[in-house]
Amino acid sequence: MSDELTFETVKVTLDDGIAWVALNRPEKRNAMSPTVNREMWVALDELEIRDDVGVVVLTGEGEAFSAGMDLKEYFRETEGESAIVQARYRRAATDWMWRRLMHYPKPTIAMVNGWCFGGAFTPLVACDLAIAADEATFGLSEINWGIIPAGNVTRAVAQVMNHRDALHYIMTGDPFDGKEAAKMGLVNRSVPLAELRGEVEALARKLLSKNPTILRHAKSAFKYVERLDWDTSEAMLGALAATAASQDTERGRRKGMTQFLDEKSFKPGLGGYRRED
Repeated sequence: MSDELTFETVKVTLDDGIAWVALNRPEKRNAMSPTVNREMWVALDELEIRDDVGVVVLTGEGEAFSAGMDLKEYFRETEGESAIVQARYRRAATDWMWRRLMHYPKPTIAMVNGWCFGGAFTPLVACDLAIAADEATFGLSEINWGIIPAGNVTRAVAQVMNHRDALHYIMTGDPFDGKEAAKMGLVNRSVPLAELRGEVEALARKLLSKNPTILRHAKSAFKYVERLDWDTSEAMLGALAATAASQDTERGRRKGMTQFLDEKSFKPGLGGYRRED
């Protein structure tokens, strides 16, 4: 299979199990257009079924993660379209940015290398994990344009940031850096830009070392049960655990128990069981 998929506005490079997916409009600070939205859906669809891809990293080419929605292409140039056509443009955006990414079957990591504004918060939060450069610049600048953070941006922010911080940046439009983003829980951590790719790759390699079936169900379980009451959560987790076990072709639980109880070679919490057995 090819080590690179070809698109006009999205760059996909495959590297030993990791798919590096970059929004590829550096001259526009990777602002998201209708073309970007269509191509991201196709790219994610393709990567989902590839056996040579275990982790997907979302980033941006050049000096930006994404400056948000392309106001000219996404809004001004669609003003004359019918309500149905405009709804299709909006759906194409939200379909990949949160519907697709939020429950993507493979682990996803957002690598925030630079500017991250407005609409870019949605795919950032929808990714399972996120690491930012200290030097990255974040902003919910919609208030400065006379609009609110819509398109589920506000919902995304409310998902991970605390109440006071979220309202402060929504109401002021003030920018903040990667270190502040990490303090507020918008990203897992922040590192110097020079170390960013290495940090993300190390995390991706760690995820690749895990049982992919159990990893898929574990992250899905968390995202579903955080909205449930305790009784419903218990029932769902039981069902998901049984489903994960039945779909696990490498029989991870059996291997782990054998290595822990019989061979005394595995200590849970200090490392993973030997998957190659």
